[in-house]
Amino acid sequence: MGNAGGMLAILAVCTVVLIIGAMGRKVEWVVNFILRAVMGTIGIYFLNYLFAQRQIAIAVGINPLTILTSGFLGFPGVMVLYGIHFFKML
Repeated sequence: MGNAGGMLAILAVCTVVLIIGAMGRKVEWVVNFILRAVMGTIGIYFLNYLFAQRQIAIAVGINPLTILTSGFLGFPGVMVLYGIHFFKML
């Protein structure tokens, strides 16, 4: 019981240290995600507008899935969304 209690205490301390370390980076991750999601959504809106002005029938919808994709992947995610939409048109 002594070894198990000591191992549990060490595990608890390690877990607390990891949580404290993650909390410092979590704010940065959330801010980066939000900025990428907002900029990606704005990019999708303007690309849809640009394609509509040039009468090109490619328009990616703005919905929670596309916002999450642009938030996680950033600019490459927006390009993937347009690539998938273009591929569906072929």
